[in-house]
Amino acid sequence: MEKILLDSTYLLPILGVAVKDVERVLEVLEKLYRSGAVKIYYTCFNILEAIGKISKTQHNMRIVEMGINSIMESFQQANPKPQSYMKALRLRSMGFSDLIDLLLYTTSVDNNLKMLTRDKGLLEFLRKSGETEAEATIVMEEEFLRKYQNS
Repeated sequence: MEKILLDSTYLLPILGVAVKDVERVLEVLEKLYRSGAVKIYYTCFNILEAIGKISKTQHNMRIVEMGINSIMESFQQANPKPQSYMKALRLRSMGFSDLIDLLLYTTSVDNNLKMLTRDKGLLEFLRKSGETEAEATIVMEEEFLRKYQNS
């Protein structure tokens, strides 16, 4: 069973926020989840990031609340370890501006999870920074679809 931590992009639709070109990934994730082929994870950082984005838009409080409940009931929560915070802080000081993505990445590494994302900049930065775990941890959306969409 594959254990996948979702980037916040994939949680936003559950909270009532449309995300461009995400439907196919969500369909594949749902199919894999229902068949028991994957276990899906989220972190408190995902919820924080999503709420931050939602707070800047028109939103339906009821849908957001139902979405948060659904995420918490359906998915597993991954918790960062102390070294997750320290590594994210070190990487941030090396020039990557999105601390939430760094925390998701380091939490993935420290919990032995794959991180599904479409953020090519994150992977490029991690490669340039010498993060040897990045190749084994980060799963780009295109790669995920190639691997699973016909499953």
